[in-house]
Amino acid sequence: MKPRTWMWMHVVSLFAALAVPVGMAAQDNPSPDHKRKHHQYKLIDLGTFGGPNSFVNGPTVPILSSSGTYAGEAETAIPDPYAPYCRNGDCLVQHAQKWRNGGVSDLGTLPGTNLSSGATWVSGNATIVGFSENGLIDSLGIPETRAVIWTQDDKIVNIGALAGGQQSFAAAVNDRKQVAAWSTNGIPDPFSMVGLGYQTRGFLWQNGVKRELGTLGGPDALPEAINERGQIVGTSYTSSIPNPDSGVPTIDPFLWQNGAMLDIGSFGGTFGVANFINSGGKVVGTSNLAGDQTQHPFLWDRGSLKDLGTLGGDNGQALWINDAGEVVGVADLSGSQTHDGFLWKKGVITDLGNLGLSSFAFAINSESQVVGHSKINDGTFRAFLWEKGGPMVDLNTLVFPASDIVVVDPYYINDRGEIATTGVLPNGDQHAVLLIPCDDKHPGECEDYSMIEASSPRTGAPTAQYLETMKQGSESPANRVDQLRNRLGRRYQTPGQPAAPLN
Repeated sequence: MKPRTWMWMHVVSLFAALAVPVGMAAQDNPSPDHKRKHHQYKLIDLGTFGGPNSFVNGPTVPILSSSGTYAGEAETAIPDPYAPYCRNGDCLVQHAQKWRNGGVSDLGTLPGTNLSSGATWVSGNATIVGFSENGLIDSLGIPETRAVIWTQDDKIVNIGALAGGQQSFAAAVNDRKQVAAWSTNGIPDPFSMVGLGYQTRGFLWQNGVKRELGTLGGPDALPEAINERGQIVGTSYTSSIPNPDSGVPTIDPFLWQNGAMLDIGSFGGTFGVANFINSGGKVVGTSNLAGDQTQHPFLWDRGSLKDLGTLGGDNGQALWINDAGEVVGVADLSGSQTHDGFLWKKGVITDLGNLGLSSFAFAINSESQVVGHSKINDGTFRAFLWEKGGPMVDLNTLVFPASDIVVVDPYYINDRGEIATTGVLPNGDQHAVLLIPCDDKHPGECEDYSMIEASSPRTGAPTAQYLETMKQGSESPANRVDQLRNRLGRRYQTPGQPAAPLN
């Protein structure tokens, strides 16, 4: 399988190593010898539309609704007519993929021939947004893309772009069908956040009406997430004046509400991002410290910016917050040579451990179940589940019956305990996979509802080719725009922007 070239993501590593402050680190996992029982999981392979691969977007993206509707994208067997400006490493046309009630459907594209599309967010009531090519070529020679929303009967609606814009993408949507999207606007911009040569602006779309979000004073702003209140968080330049060390303007996280954009602030550095917002308006993300050599996870709540601390190292990121205020992310351990996923709750940061070398926590649901991936040796990653106080378990050991698909990146877990994850086939291809817990919330899905103890993690490496795409990037910490473009490369598929890997 070829690596996916332009997969957009909300968070990704901004430095070659990750980390966090010493005094708050805590480890309250049970002894490794104390095993807990867990539900078994039924594995559902969502397959493709004729090509080798299908994709799960994330992390920091709800892509599996509370009612069990999933949306991502899958490759067809059709060569991409816009090569080399392809949206995946195989240069095949891809379409948005939907799963609901046991069936997979192709959500299609805007009118045209051999166009690509993809889904980027699924709301709680299963409203899906994303993007579609429209068959035109922009002034840079890149296929144009439009933000889209799919109606309940899977009809695609073109949200459009801002005046002068040739590219737009839908970033997020809530149950009220309020869409947070972004668009270029035709004004040349040497600091373009998405690398397309023009200013990039966020906008709110509702019932066919667009409302531009503005910026924090600079040329660009990008929305990241929206909650049911219509509050939007994202990232914006604060001026048009580049910093002498980085060569680009300062980038701060923002909160937009009631028509106004608020600067969330920073820990003294010139780069910060907001990754997610919960229903209560609490925001999590990452901010550089003064000097821009380290970064810490933050929680913003009603005007107060809190440093969540570290696990003893230098850097860290907060990726997700549930409605109870529990935060997960990743942080360096002492010495900053490796990192683990963490859970922050009521002022205490807990090391979630790992299955061998390191771990990275992606999401947490209302039941305090945490999912992520763990590096178990130099060439192998496995998906993990952490629940009931730990310890972390390899999700592959809970799949029943056992599968030859290895689950690697569980980017999202909904409140019913259903998990959306990347699965790697024996030949190295990757497929979108759903893991459905065998419990009383899912009658008829599994024959056996018994609880089991996790077995030892598998250590084989049938995923070596896939894992080559997951090695952490080596961008200079000073090059903030490149870091941002790479960070975004896992969530949206903007031609020309590589996906920054997670390690």
